[in-house]
Amino acid sequence: MLGRISSSSLLRQNSVLRSAIGGSRCLSGDDNIPDLDISHYKGEWKTYGDIKNYTPGKFVIQTFNKISPQGLKRFGEDSYDVGSTANAHAILMRSHKLQEEEVLHTVRAIARCGAGTNNIPVPRMTELGIPVFNTPGANANAVKELVLCGLLISSRRIIDGINHMKDLGSQGLAKERVEKDKAMFGGRELKDKTIAIVGLGHIGSSTARDASELGMNVCGYDPGLDVGSALRLPDKMALHDSIVSAVSDADYVSINIPYIKGEGGTHGIINNEIISQMKPGAVILNFARGELVDSDAMKKHLDNNDGRYVSDFPDDLLWDHKNAIILPHLGASTEEAEDQAAAMAAETIKDYLENGTIVNSVNFPGTSLPERPPNSVRFTVVNKNLPGMLAKITETVAKFDINIIQQVNNSKGDIAYNVMDVDTTNVGEVMSFKKLQKQITMLDGVLSSRILYGNPGTGYAKNLEDGQYFV
Repeated sequence: MLGRISSSSLLRQNSVLRSAIGGSRCLSGDDNIPDLDISHYKGEWKTYGDIKNYTPGKFVIQTFNKISPQGLKRFGEDSYDVGSTANAHAILMRSHKLQEEEVLHTVRAIARCGAGTNNIPVPRMTELGIPVFNTPGANANAVKELVLCGLLISSRRIIDGINHMKDLGSQGLAKERVEKDKAMFGGRELKDKTIAIVGLGHIGSSTARDASELGMNVCGYDPGLDVGSALRLPDKMALHDSIVSAVSDADYVSINIPYIKGEGGTHGIINNEIISQMKPGAVILNFARGELVDSDAMKKHLDNNDGRYVSDFPDDLLWDHKNAIILPHLGASTEEAEDQAAAMAAETIKDYLENGTIVNSVNFPGTSLPERPPNSVRFTVVNKNLPGMLAKITETVAKFDINIIQQVNNSKGDIAYNVMDVDTTNVGEVMSFKKLQKQITMLDGVLSSRILYGNPGTGYAKNLEDGQYFV
């Protein structure tokens, strides 16, 4: 949509803009295949995928893994073709380990139905100018409930007791021994015990609140605590200035931080230095990422005292330890969490494809955009975050005597994102948008550009790494 204009005016304007941005072409040489409305095409068809299964006039959403149908319903059938692998404009996925060769040149965005994005080559996608989105908080309740479950099964030897009763049952001795053997599985209550929560985002803050309701003393550590998460914390929670300080007096430690590779990252952050400062019987609950914990240090903790380790990530060193409880990766596997994550990812992708809005991206700057004014077209430009880039882009627009009505420029790390709503009232030359897009896209430092004018799937151009112009 282009602001607040009538449907008849919108149809007339879209007709003009389709001509201005690039007409329909048959790219296959096969008269039985419909023409494709792709602006000023250049390149080989193999970069698009399977032409025979491409539906012109729709955004194509490629899916990996099984995505919740309830979430996918957010994509309207009139404007979206979901599940196709041909000419994909966006990718929706869960745990699939995405390879660069699976990302076609046509892909504008990638969304993971979940919080972690280690299965996506995010740095490389940034270099290619592709935003990667996640769904923070969508599975928070499901993971929080598993943490609470971990508190109970680690405190009461419940799993050991279940297995013992199955063994007795197979011998016909269950009724006879049910009272006699209960002393073998004594435990402790959670009330008045202390839990340290490392990482106080959606999951951590929710865990803190419910642990407090169970009568536990709650403390935590998070150097990046934001206002929203802070407001969700229980009133009497103690905040510490280091992980060591937080865990030193804790009976339970819940790890809820993201896994970040490389220097300054979080690989093995729960190491011997930290674990050695924990109480002898401390229970460590890790439903975040297995790589956060140093397995050798954890084994030493479990070998030398009555501590416990509960996690839903495989660990070659700890999986059969008597004091370790290793589960399948159950954290976000509830039906409700899958529905919410898929719906959230779908809405994020829709808002980006249709309006240019960026929310919940792990590599692009968050960008909230105003409504487009009437009689305007929206240009979005992804470029390297280099000095002088914004001036180059606006100077290029000025050469075509096109007025920028409103503009937003945001950056994050090595990437910058520019959005310009330009006036279409007095566009003189029919092909000016087509020429303008090419000149902007091929500026040194620009990665890609889009023209949003109401026709799904069209108006996209890339400056490929070999200096080729792809549209």
